[in-house]
Parts: sequence; C-alpha cells; structure tokens
Amino acid sequence: MRTARTWAVALTGVDGHLVEVEADLSNQTPEFKIIGLPDKSLGEAVQRVHNACKNAGLDLPRRRLTVNLSPASLPKQGSGFDLGIAVATLAAGGALHVASIADTVHIGELGLDGRVRPVPGVLPSVFAAARAGFGTVIVPHANEAEARLVPGIEVRAASSLAQVAAWHGAEVEVPDIDPVGSAVQGSDPADLLDLADVVGQEDAVAALIVAAAGGHHMLLSGPPGAGKTMLARRLPGVLPPLAEDEALEVASIRSLTGEPVARLDTTPPLEAPHHSASVAALVGGGSRVARPGSIVRAHRGVLFLDEAAEFSRVALDALRQPLESGSIEVNRSGFTARFPARFQLVLAMNPCPCGNYGVRGAECVCPSLAIRRYATRLSGPLRDRIDIELQVARVAASRATGGGRAEVTTAVARRQVQTARQRAAERWTGTPWRRNGDVPGTWLRQGELRLGSDARAPLDRALERGALTLRGYDRVLRLAWTMADLAGIERPGRDEIGRALYLKKGMTS
Repeated sequence: MRTARTWAVALTGVDGHLVEVEADLSNQTPEFKIIGLPDKSLGEAVQRVHNACKNAGLDLPRRRLTVNLSPASLPKQGSGFDLGIAVATLAAGGALHVASIADTVHIGELGLDGRVRPVPGVLPSVFAAARAGFGTVIVPHANEAEARLVPGIEVRAASSLAQVAAWHGAEVEVPDIDPVGSAVQGSDPADLLDLADVVGQEDAVAALIVAAAGGHHMLLSGPPGAGKTMLARRLPGVLPPLAEDEALEVASIRSLTGEPVARLDTTPPLEAPHHSASVAALVGGGSRVARPGSIVRAHRGVLFLDEAAEFSRVALDALRQPLESGSIEVNRSGFTARFPARFQLVLAMNPCPCGNYGVRGAECVCPSLAIRRYATRLSGPLRDRIDIELQVARVAASRATGGGRAEVTTAVARRQVQTARQRAAERWTGTPWRRNGDVPGTWLRQGELRLGSDARAPLDRALERGALTLRGYDRVLRLAWTMADLAGIERPGRDEIGRALYLKKGMTS
C-alpha cells in the first residue's frame, strides 16, 4: 500500500480553506473513488483525471485508488481540485516524487487532452495558500497574472499535466502545446466621467461631495432628465483611489465571478443592476456554489439602483442588513458563505410613475393613489438608512445652453474628499472606522464628541416631534461631522447641523 499527499483550496465565499488531497493505492478490485464531501462536478473529476493522465503519457495503475479530501466535513465543489487529485494519484503510483508534491498547492481543471484549464477564484485561493505558509503554488497558465498579485509565494503557471509531472520528477515528454486561454475577456478600465459636465446642479454636486467624503448613502429624487444618473455615475471618480489591500479585496471578488484579473485597479467599482434584478442577483446565491451578487461586486465602491421604485420590495429590503453590517451571508443546505459588502448606496427615482408630478409645465396623468403607492415602494426602514435625500430639478434652458462648464471638476472634488477623509481618519485613530458614515451613533451622541446643546437644538426638536428616528438622528450627526471636515473646522456647529437636517429630511433649522 502506498499513500501520497498534496494540497488544494476550497472556497467558501471569499474565504479559502486548505484541503489535503490524500491518494491511497491498494491491491483490491480496480476502482477510482473520491471521498470527502465532493459535489457532482468534483465527483466527475475521476473521468477527467483518468483521461488526462492517459493522454499525457502517465497511465494510472490498474488497482484501487481512493482519494480523500480532508477535512471531510468541509463542502467542496468545482473542478479546481482536478490537478491536485491527478498529482496525488500519480505520486501514489510511483510516477512522481512524494516529497516534491507534499509542500505544493495545486489549483486547476484538467481537460481530457491533459491541458490545464483556468478556474475562477484563483486569487483568493492563492491568498489562502500564502496565509497558510506554503511557498509554492501551481496554477493554470491563464490564471498566472492574478496569482502573481499575491506577494510572498512562488507561482508556477502550468499549461499541461505533463509539465506539472515533469516538475515533480516524472520521466515524461512535455508536449509543445498552446495553453488554454480564458473564455472571459477582462473589461477595460472605464474612463472616469467628470463633474464639470454637470451644469446647473450646484446643490446636487455639493451633496455628492459630502456623500463621497463621509461614505454616506444617497437618494436622488426628481423627474426624468434632471441628471440623477449623470450625478450617480460620477461618484466613483470623486472617491479616493483604493488602497492596496482594498484593491486586492475587489480583485478577489472579480476573480470569484470568473473575470480575469491581470492587475490591481484602484478605481472604486460601480455596479448598476437593472430594476428587474431578483433578490439572488442582488445579494448572491446559488444552490451548490455561492456566487457573489451585485452588492458584493460593489464592495469598496458604489451600488447604483436607477429607477429604484421599480425594484421589487423584497429585493430592496434585502439591502438593509448589509447596509448596517457591511457583509452578507448566503445560507444554503450544507454551507454558509460570507461575502464582504461595504458599499455606498445611491438610489434614483422619479416622483411618480409617469415622472411629471410636481414638474412645472408638465402634466402628470397618475392617479393620486398611484402616486402615494409609488412613493412608498421604498420602505421606511430602508429610507431610514439613507443619509442624504435630495430633490433634483430639471435645469433651465438658459443654463443648459450657456456654453460654460461647471467650476467643480472631478479632480477638485476628489482633493476635497481626500482632505476631509484624512481629517476623519485622524479623529478615528485607534478605532475600527475611518469614515464618518461607518461610526456608530453612540460615539457621536455620548462622550467627548457629544455636541453642545445649542448646536444640537434643531436636531433634538426634530427627534422629539417624531420627524426623525434615533437612527436618523445618528445619520444627521454623521453628515454634520463630514461637513465640518470639508469646511476644515474642528467640530460641527448649528450651521452644519442645519445643513445636515436639510440633506436628510429637507427640513430647515
């Protein structure tokens, strides 16, 4: 009896778990069996491995082969285990050096011709291997670029099983073949849209800068053509570039979706799902493999829901938990996958189904009941989690055709946002938070940061008469601190509280 061991990686959400691949060879009736809680696609690895080995000139012994994936209690899915299973079985048969494969992680799918095919999730898998202390990982040739984004680990890119076997001491001829490329083409970086293109919306641009500076969620309401989408799509350009660890998080999520990752993109992502998107499309799902939804792909960036009132009520209310916690859990029978989901939410909606309610010179044909029903498509608890609710009006013809550009450009706004965020980060040194929008309300209502009674007076009155909930009270405080950071003052005063109240509820002090 002979046993060989190597390593692979199982992914649960964005978390990678090292899996020991054990292959045992015994003198019993010939059979090839995989145990250790594999799913159907992993169970089919038996035929892929058998044909790949034969076509690579590496025949498996005609004896009983048992492959155990340990820990057996961890669900395992996908074809990324193929390479590890093939290497372990060949080593058990004596074709490869057992010691050579013992400290190497193998990731990749095998084709029947012996070529190594790319798999999704290579970046988080290599991260997991590096964190576990492994020094070498072998990945498909098409996944080489994203694997090399992980520092501190040697990456070998394989085109064929024969090539991997030769690295581990097998006497085999390595064929000169073209490596399998990625079936999905990587997206080119989008050109950042400039705020200078927004004409006649000074209040909306100022509110957008406040939202970017503090990480605040935003609701834009107004008729069609007022510029809601134009404003929302310019928010990622105003946000500061992602730090290296944040860019790696975003790249890991892109890798999980199967999108090739060749470099780190420091531009915050923008996700804009269609209003027909289901709950699973927004939060993620899958019966056997958990896939990230739009809110996960928007992690560290912006989730823009245009025509928000047209989304299903269930889908919108599914946003409430990740808005508070910054993460989402997908629970399925046998496994739970946790994804990061710390995004800025931007909602845009019309005042009524036809869009003309309250618009000067336009005729609204909607019944009053339809208008009320449309306005309540966003539930109270969801609206309570929105920091800024802004009414956007159409631009007058004289301003739209004036020929000039707005004074506030994206570059100017980004510098303002970066300065404000630096001030906030200094204030929150020693805490888990860096943005005002993430700070719990208790820190702002109590202790050293509690504002004076004169500054809080309009806010306290709004709370006492029921115009604000306690959650809304906290969000107004966060907005006020962000405005103080933008203004370069130490603490917010009555003016900042009044402006924050206006942005939150349209109320004046």
